Amino acid sequence: MTPKQIAAFAIGPIGGAVLGLISLPVITWFFSQEDVGRMAMLQVTLGFSILLFSLGLDQSYVREFHEAENKPALLKRAMLPGLILLLITVLVLLSFGGSLADWLFDVPHWHLSVLVGLALMVSYISRFLSLVLRMNERGLAFSMSQLLPKLLLLAIIGSYVAIGVDKSLTNLVLANVTSITFVCAIYGWNTRAEWLAGISSKLDINQLKSMLQFGMPLILGGLAFWGLTAIDKVFLRTLASFEELGVYSIAVSFAGAAAILQSVFSVVWAPTVYKWASTGQGLEKVHKVSRYILALVVLGFSLAGLLSWTVTLFLPANYAAVQWIVVSCIGFPLLYTLSETTVVGIGISRRSSFSMLAAGIAFAVNLAGNWWLIPIYGAAGAAVSTCVSFWVFFVLRTEFSIYVWKSIPRVLMYTYTMISVSGAVVFTLWGEVLGCWMVGFWVLVLGSWVVIFRGEVREVIGFFRNKVSRWVRQ
Repeated sequence: MTPKQIAAFAIGPIGGAVLGLISLPVITWFFSQEDVGRMAMLQVTLGFSILLFSLGLDQSYVREFHEAENKPALLKRAMLPGLILLLITVLVLLSFGGSLADWLFDVPHWHLSVLVGLALMVSYISRFLSLVLRMNERGLAFSMSQLLPKLLLLAIIGSYVAIGVDKSLTNLVLANVTSITFVCAIYGWNTRAEWLAGISSKLDINQLKSMLQFGMPLILGGLAFWGLTAIDKVFLRTLASFEELGVYSIAVSFAGAAAILQSVFSVVWAPTVYKWASTGQGLEKVHKVSRYILALVVLGFSLAGLLSWTVTLFLPANYAAVQWIVVSCIGFPLLYTLSETTVVGIGISRRSSFSMLAAGIAFAVNLAGNWWLIPIYGAAGAAVSTCVSFWVFFVLRTEFSIYVWKSIPRVLMYTYTMISVSGAVVFTLWGEVLGCWMVGFWVLVLGSWVVIFRGEVREVIGFFRNKVSRWVRQ
């Protein structure tokens, strides 16, 4: 992809993260803490259903796209089996009245179950139609489809406030489902040529079987990673309360600032590193990028530890615990991004089973951590468990990559990330008690960062200085 195309695709993840950072804190002022937690369960359920009912055919669609002569027929093969299975499942669940809403929200209302069922259907359809835009490199349309629903959600919440609508769970769910449905409509309009042609195309059963053979095994790895990122919310739902889940969801939304780094890096990194590897110049450049990302990870933890108190300026008083929890919550996007720089050997060697194994082991760690810590510490325990499990995930991906490819320097990475994660854990669990001691700790880490990464800092300053000089001369 060209830089212009990369920028077009990056607008969506960056803008979506920024709008997500705005929307949830806004919601906290108008809806109850329990209802905020219930929305987190809705998001978890949507993510799980897309992963499960896609049957791995979304990955098969991506793999087959450039080789397929009839791309609309390929879309039909990939989308139809899971859509039928999901429709049947939703209808069966709705036949039990409000059971679906009861399980998710602890509120057994049939109309809420209907709204959830609609959200499941349109989210699944949106997943496949978004792939059409991505694979055809229609980056701007893809990005706008991500941004507009979040803007619509904010507009709906604003209209609730303006006209005095009841701040009920039903209206909050309705606002979210409306925004999800809106994105599906946008995707449908932008991809109408493909899916309209796909409706009339013939379904090739033999090719569908081949796609299932490729895609189904990938579900296991996907489920393991879903569990690694979402099981904390399920445990909070069952072992704690919706209030704790609400606090945790807000902390995760603030940690979304770090997810911007993850989103942008993911768009650029994969095609770049494989291009380096194809020309035989990958290893040295991978080392350099790893050091830069490590510097950003340590800087992110340090600044979060020193500035987390600022989140209380934007939240009601009953969300005060967010300032302690958010530091552990940024562990997921930061450590995942760092692992993307060290896991390249698995991709280059095509040994994807090792990535699945890393996710599975880290998922098991997260299961044990949530089961142990949530009954004691609530939302703080969930944040700590996820942060530690992602450090395990990062180490395993790195070691497996070295095993199947080449050795990379990692002592500094392991040392600094362990110090940062340990500091985040202590800060989350006991930061309120330790007070100034934690401030001193993060200042010390930041001071050492200046010394260790002074070369990278000079390079970045020099880069921007040259850019500014050229701009002034022009």
